[in-house]
Amino acid sequence: MYDLLKGIRILDLTTTYLGPYATQFLGDMGADIVKIEPPGGEVGRSPRPSRSPEMGAGFLNTNRNKRSLAIDLRQQAGRDVILRLAKRSDAFVHNMRPQAVAKLGLSYDALRRANPAIVYCLAPGFDQAGPMAAQPAYDDIIQALSGLSHLNRDDSGAPRFLPTIIADKVVGVHLAYAVAVGLTHRFKTGEGCAIEVPMFETLVAFLLVEHLSGHTFRPPLAPLGYERMVAVNRRPYRTRDGYMAIMPYTTQQWTRFLKAVARADLLTEDWVRDPVQRSANVDRLYQIIADTAPSKTNAEWMVLLKSADIPCGPVNTFDDLLSHAQLTAVNLFQPAEHPSEGPITSVRSSFRVKGSAGKPDRSAPRVGEGGREILRDAGFSHDEIENLILDKVLAPGPET
Repeated sequence: MYDLLKGIRILDLTTTYLGPYATQFLGDMGADIVKIEPPGGEVGRSPRPSRSPEMGAGFLNTNRNKRSLAIDLRQQAGRDVILRLAKRSDAFVHNMRPQAVAKLGLSYDALRRANPAIVYCLAPGFDQAGPMAAQPAYDDIIQALSGLSHLNRDDSGAPRFLPTIIADKVVGVHLAYAVAVGLTHRFKTGEGCAIEVPMFETLVAFLLVEHLSGHTFRPPLAPLGYERMVAVNRRPYRTRDGYMAIMPYTTQQWTRFLKAVARADLLTEDWVRDPVQRSANVDRLYQIIADTAPSKTNAEWMVLLKSADIPCGPVNTFDDLLSHAQLTAVNLFQPAEHPSEGPITSVRSSFRVKGSAGKPDRSAPRVGEGGREILRDAGFSHDEIENLILDKVLAPGPET
């Protein structure tokens, strides 16, 4: 982790993957992330595999560099604790429906009364100005509604989910960005703000960057869908011993590729030389790659294409990634010793920062780990903390 956000405290009421992924980015940069969860732990702790019930692999991968405050928000005393913490915090983040958060007494208006300068960021399923505002949403629902499942349909036309929590992670990145922007606004003006990052609208906007295509213009100049992305022959190409991604893009790259595969005869054709015409005919060029690829092994293609400076790469499995020369050289996968879970592999932050020395990450917390410390930092007395424990408002967790 780095110290770029050292001194920033963020109250994190997020769950599952979307929100914890977002706040982990901020924790990796040094923010003090106070993870607020029920006394039994949040639902994102449970997905398998795991060595202990509360510490699933997905949780370990999205909750480093945080402390846990396990508190019962169904009790007024628990809600009062959060409002008191808010007075000394910079931001509050959640990915619940606003209606549910309002019932807990933790709406933006409530937090703003406690701290007028608070940055309040939320990631509901849908924009709150629309008719779907109160509907629940998870990754699969958003993949379906956004058009992504249709875009990823199989050869029979049946829609498919991507086998990754893409909506949660894309929206999570946007949520982290929103918090950072809100904090910048606060430091420049001294004023707080509320920023909404709805899942549905965010993923639709993300997908339509290229796929709005001809509908960018009024009236439309072409159908929806970026031609190059939906071209039939855009795919990993079968080689003699595997599959490769081969992607000439510029005129110069196509020129070098066609020369390399003995198709220099095409270089005088306007539909190859002219970038606009080439874009309209790109599937014809992809067909040439598909027809040529089986003539060589992956290794032979790598030598030929790298010498021609043409973007390419073999199709890796996840197993390949764990021993990949590039990822090994940059230490993306790091062995770590978790205090309760023992030896684990951690995927470090992909950021590399100059001007701020990195330091070891804090392990993902057990339920309530750091809770007493968080309250002491906020000015709670020993007796107040012990009374919260006796009243079953606070789950003490292991001491740090």
